[in-house]
Amino acid sequence: MVKMGSYAWPLVDEFVDREAELGRLEEWWTSAERMPLNLYGRRRAGKSWLLRRFAHDKSAVLLVAHKVTPGAQLDSFAERLEPLLGVAPALPDVPSLFRVLFRSARNRKLLAVIDEFPWLLPTTEAAAEAELSAIQAVFEEERDASRLKLVLCGSLVAQMEALQGERSPLHGRLVPIQLQPMRYADAARFMPQLDPLARFERFAIAGGMPRYLSTLAGGRSLRDVLCRQVLDRNAPLWDEARVVIEQELREPKIYFSILAALATGDKELGEVVAAARSASATISKYLAVLEDMRIVSRHLPVGADRTSRSGHWHLRDAFFRFWFRFVFPYQDELEAGLRPGDLYDTEVAPALGDHVAAEFEDWSRDWTRSTYGRVASQVGSWWGPARHDLRRTGQRHSEEIDIVGLARGRVTLVGEAKWQNRPLGPAILADIENHKIPALTQAGHKLATNPTIVLLARAGYSRSLVNAAADHGNVVLVDVPAALDGAIQRQHTPN
Repeated sequence: MVKMGSYAWPLVDEFVDREAELGRLEEWWTSAERMPLNLYGRRRAGKSWLLRRFAHDKSAVLLVAHKVTPGAQLDSFAERLEPLLGVAPALPDVPSLFRVLFRSARNRKLLAVIDEFPWLLPTTEAAAEAELSAIQAVFEEERDASRLKLVLCGSLVAQMEALQGERSPLHGRLVPIQLQPMRYADAARFMPQLDPLARFERFAIAGGMPRYLSTLAGGRSLRDVLCRQVLDRNAPLWDEARVVIEQELREPKIYFSILAALATGDKELGEVVAAARSASATISKYLAVLEDMRIVSRHLPVGADRTSRSGHWHLRDAFFRFWFRFVFPYQDELEAGLRPGDLYDTEVAPALGDHVAAEFEDWSRDWTRSTYGRVASQVGSWWGPARHDLRRTGQRHSEEIDIVGLARGRVTLVGEAKWQNRPLGPAILADIENHKIPALTQAGHKLATNPTIVLLARAGYSRSLVNAAADHGNVVLVDVPAALDGAIQRQHTPN
């Protein structure tokens, strides 16, 4: 008989957001579903806090695996279970742990969380498969007679996803939930004291990872926060990206070279190969691993076929982009005595707008999807050759458009997102109409009648652009601070 009271998490009042994920967990908890959950996601995504918040006020036991020998780990778990079960269970192996948990919940509902589950498995593939087969046998023998609600959790994304693969003994026996980084609307709740533009600037550095957001959300100036929390050699995030890469991957030097190349902007495969000074096949293999980890992604021009070779590789994690651009190249200098404030003033501040701009463009496309879904069912960016006549004369070689919306195979919306300190002027309209849209149609895209032009500018719009937009009729000038706040309110307002 389980002698277990409710789990009480002392930091429950400090938990921020993840309402959708909590709702999904609660739905699973109250359902008749007997299959365990496989909850996984990148390190620092907030898995442990989410599960502690979920376990709060429930009959629950949380077990966290560590990098120790199997025997030592099982002894630790037995000690952890003793006050809850009334006796220290015998745990000769990992399958025995699962058997004890299932049998402990025969007469009452119990939530059991095993965090960092991959650390319980042997390191060789054959031994790990044998262990999982034994665990699967316990599932089959014990699950139907138990009221156990079991959650397996881990940060080693590839290994957690492999649990669900067709070759895994646990295939079809787990309900997968991947915890993704927060979007801006959720992440902004970590920084309620800041104005919308300052809030977005910090989000563009921290990305959607709760740990980074909470660390960088302080009320001090951005310069002071970054110097204290990232750029100082004793700072908590000083070596963060290095730790994540080295924890999961072999041969980190090649990964570091790839990520450093992508930190300054999206690159074609050939550009990454040249920067890393390695063979194309090797770099492709390493990019595939990083893509599986959700650290990089391959972007195509909107409307392009998935087999197109015109893709760009994108470092999708904002904090990694910041770290590999502004910390990694200067760590030796900082170790040798360069002051963090001097590095910020010399290298970070002049290029910070360019760093934030990439995240602002991503957010602008998200905002366009949610705002203009009835106008554009597909939204992305586009790049390609400039008008043929301009290329022949050498005036322009290529064009890029931040936002392109398609509906029924036609371009219905074109937009630009500008994170700049001066108001946007009317030249942007001439550039769109005379250069960007013609290049788009030259590439084979069909244009809808009178497509909407959407402009999003951090510093607003000049009076002459406001007047030109009014005369134009189909130009939308977005109030960016209001849109940033509106995205938060819309995200958290019930339908």
